[in-house]
Amino acid sequence: MATTPVRSPSTQQTSRMRKDESFLGKLGGTLSRKKKAKEVSDLQEEGKNAINSPLSPIPTDVIHPEDTMLDENEERTMIVQYSKEEAKFKELVKVLIDWINDVLVEERIIVKSLEEDLYDGQVLQKLLEKLAGRKLNVAEVTQSEIGQKQKLQTVLESVNNLLRPQGWAIKWSIDSIHAKKTVAILHLLVALAMHFRAPVRLPEHVSVQMVVVRKREGLLQTSHVTEEFTSTTEMMMGRFERDAFDTLFDHAPDKLSVVKKSLITFVNKHLNKLNLEVTELETQFADGVYLVLLMGLLEDYFVPLYNFYLTPESFEQKVHNVSFSFELMQDGGIKKPKARPEDVVNLDLKSTLRVLYNLFTKYKNVE
Repeated sequence: MATTPVRSPSTQQTSRMRKDESFLGKLGGTLSRKKKAKEVSDLQEEGKNAINSPLSPIPTDVIHPEDTMLDENEERTMIVQYSKEEAKFKELVKVLIDWINDVLVEERIIVKSLEEDLYDGQVLQKLLEKLAGRKLNVAEVTQSEIGQKQKLQTVLESVNNLLRPQGWAIKWSIDSIHAKKTVAILHLLVALAMHFRAPVRLPEHVSVQMVVVRKREGLLQTSHVTEEFTSTTEMMMGRFERDAFDTLFDHAPDKLSVVKKSLITFVNKHLNKLNLEVTELETQFADGVYLVLLMGLLEDYFVPLYNFYLTPESFEQKVHNVSFSFELMQDGGIKKPKARPEDVVNLDLKSTLRVLYNLFTKYKNVE
């Protein structure tokens, strides 16, 4: 008959010790993994705390863990989330999206997100071509990052060449637009809307709070800054102070026709020497040609035809002509016109009257 072997006490003890060691090993591995996970979590939390501690309390979702992992001297900026939820910020975004969609309606382009739809340069290209009235020499569709950035470079160079001479600060770049940075995209669109006199009303005093994170000598340093997109409408339109024409338009529209007749008589007195005649102030000075010729007549010199476009076709060429006439006015001792060249080109009557009245004041006795 078979019998069950009897284990010695030492064998039972050894077996028990092995089981205990196996259990402790598993437990130790679990504890070790939990400890490492906790260390990673603590490290991320430490990064957040390092950012938040020098500042006034801000929502914890402002800082993404990746934004705390910077190289030495690297800097990143982030919009505080609650700023994006403010009514004026949302209104600005909506107005700009609606404006872009209105401009590009014939292109059958519908923008839903500024960041997602504009970063590759395709929509910006179409928008600028439509606003400026000229084609850009770029590939129509580009899928690669290199191709997208090349397109952005061409588009932004054209934009900057238009805006920089008018005193606009360039607060965007190829990298920031391609990286879908909301702040850069909004600055760009607000500048374009103002420059091309978009038929929309941008909300005033729109700004966001930004967190700036820097790494210096291994430590994270942070600060708060306010980024302003719009101020008052008059400041943005270049109207820094009201003048007689503001009062005339607002309170004495019946006298407007008298002023217009006087100015038409004045300009025709001189333009008739070239067999030219003005009947509509609103439209006939919009391309800048008559303004340039008028300055030559008033100052008694010939303006070389290569200095301006005699038959301008694009918005840009018309702006060039009006800007050139402003330069001639300043050379003649007249202060820089309060109006912007774009205002005149866009048939803004008040701006055109301001320019012509300055000429009338100085040259009314010239034969």
